[in-house]
Amino acid sequence: MESTVNGGAGDKATSTTSNGTAAVDKGVDFANYFCTYAFLYHQKEMLSDRVRMDAYLNSVFKNKHHFIGKTVLDVGTGSGILAIWSAQAGAKKVYAVEATKMAEHARELVKANKLQDVIEVIEGSIEDITLPEKVDVIISEWMGYFLLRESMFDSVICARDRFLKPTGVMYPSHARMWLAPIRSEVTDQKMSEYEECMDDWQGFVTETKSYYGVDMSVLTKPFSEEQKKYYLQNSLWNNLDPNQVVGTATIIKEIDCLTVTVDDIIEVKANVSSTITKVDTRLCGFGGWFDVHFNGRKENPAACAVELTTAPSIYGGTHWGQQVFLLHPPVRVNNGDEILVNFSMSRSEENHRLMNVDLGYEVKLSSGKMLPHVRNKFYIE
Repeated sequence: MESTVNGGAGDKATSTTSNGTAAVDKGVDFANYFCTYAFLYHQKEMLSDRVRMDAYLNSVFKNKHHFIGKTVLDVGTGSGILAIWSAQAGAKKVYAVEATKMAEHARELVKANKLQDVIEVIEGSIEDITLPEKVDVIISEWMGYFLLRESMFDSVICARDRFLKPTGVMYPSHARMWLAPIRSEVTDQKMSEYEECMDDWQGFVTETKSYYGVDMSVLTKPFSEEQKKYYLQNSLWNNLDPNQVVGTATIIKEIDCLTVTVDDIIEVKANVSSTITKVDTRLCGFGGWFDVHFNGRKENPAACAVELTTAPSIYGGTHWGQQVFLLHPPVRVNNGDEILVNFSMSRSEENHRLMNVDLGYEVKLSSGKMLPHVRNKFYIE
């Protein structure tokens, strides 16, 4: 029995979520997001990430009891490699769903590996397709930068609610978001670049008035705000060295993939603390990363639990790296000082796949003295 598609991922349509978020134009969303994954060079980048690949490989082949004779749904199959591994591990049927034309490459890869009798590649969005049966396993590599950027997890939750059997398992099964204080010379670099940009603007204003008789100074404030966002408020992708972490890491969000709802991840809020572990150093910002776990479920646990972490690593880490939120100016801290953090991350109104972050913090010195509270706004774009 063939699966059916009720409209492709590129169809021009809008949807309204129950949580009151803005409707999403599917055509615009496809142009802004999905089309990136239709290119093999982007798939190659992910397939070359050994940490990512090894974690999924081990989670499947060291837990074959979840796959042998089972029905599997791969959400966002991309090149189809997770679907192929699921079939090689013994699945009797695999539905590999892909919203982009990468589905055509996935079909060719499935045929080349002689698995076309087991794997059915379906081009379409998970919200629009229909499957002829419920599945035992949902597998997906849905994680974006700092876990939730891209909002692909929404589609995995949709797939779970529509297609997973009550006894089914999720791969991965759990996820966590982490935050830790860091030091970085990039904070000085970014401030220097911003100041150079403003010096250039002042020269521009002076020359424009002198040569063309038009005073542009009224635009100095909005120009400054624009450049502050670009240089100082955009979070940065980085591969941090573990030595750059100057305090204890803390969990700001834990997710059970079997039970979480979209409402649970629309906004992430946390009040956490971290203790500085370095002597006489600078607090230059905060680094954020995530890990996911392949634990099965309580009634049907993994024989071999596997973790995929994007934490700072001396081995170079993953293609996700870490998200870095820089502070201007940095703060001098010492071993034993406590950092109290108020963290809030929500979706951008302009693009639900991007994130806005409000990060407030105050430093409690080991002497007991409290430094003034500071609040910053950042953008994960």
